[in-house]
Amino acid sequence: MEKGRPTGLFVGLCTLDVIQLVDHAPGANEKLTAQDQVVAAGGPAANAAIAFSHLGGAATLLTAIGAHALGVGVAADLNALGVTVSDLAADSAQPPAVSSVLVTASTGERAVASTNATAHRLAPPDDLDALVAACDVVEFDGHHMELAVAAARSARALGRKTLLDGGSWKSGTQDLLPLIDVAVCSADFHPPGTSTPADTLRFLRDHGVVWSAVSGGAGPIVWTGPGGEGAVDVPSVKVVDTVGAGDVLHGALAHQLALSEGQLTSKGFVEALSGAALVASRACASFGTRAWLRED
Repeated sequence: MEKGRPTGLFVGLCTLDVIQLVDHAPGANEKLTAQDQVVAAGGPAANAAIAFSHLGGAATLLTAIGAHALGVGVAADLNALGVTVSDLAADSAQPPAVSSVLVTASTGERAVASTNATAHRLAPPDDLDALVAACDVVEFDGHHMELAVAAARSARALGRKTLLDGGSWKSGTQDLLPLIDVAVCSADFHPPGTSTPADTLRFLRDHGVVWSAVSGGAGPIVWTGPGGEGAVDVPSVKVVDTVGAGDVLHGALAHQLALSEGQLTSKGFVEALSGAALVASRACASFGTRAWLRED
């Protein structure tokens, strides 16, 4: 059974992304002229919220941006894309975190440098329970961990679905996992003592995650849950740029989970992963994190 417009709360990192399309990654002391560039709001939680909104959902981003002129531009970009921003660093005069991204034109591979969430330690806001209660699903990217754990506890108490974007293992992740219903992790997510996707899936299950999956770029998404296990094929596309593809996957998956009612089943999980992979694949077929929104 499906319902009306889904609502999602996205807890985590927001950055200013400066993405350059280059012929090759530069060597020491080398200067390149980029073929193209994109300057836009980014970060895993932010990109997921943008995808969720683009697919028809009502998305709120709980993050740190600040009052610096660059932060004002980041917030304006998000608002223009339908994302409601709850900025817990609104009084900060510091610039937002900046991600510098180089995308190699021939392969779509990227190299990223960013300060991520290191500039802010975010305490849970007084209205956290109200923000969570207003949503169908709460998604986390593992940044701003203290805030994430508080929001996940609220979601569990209020009966809201929780989704983890496991991009990489971070300090405090072990405290978040028991509060997560669905975790979809990258191949770079390596909990202690793990080295393979099978190890990761086993670790997640042993730490309380009911439904989990590991993505592998263009390879299948392997998954497991109480009803079984399997793999979901990723649609084949000519890859132009992989920046933000995992974020889009999670935003689309959050949208699918928010629309569903009742207990998640193996069939429902596979269908949700397949739908999310389709959206993420479309995002890989164009440069930057915005073109797919115009072309979709």
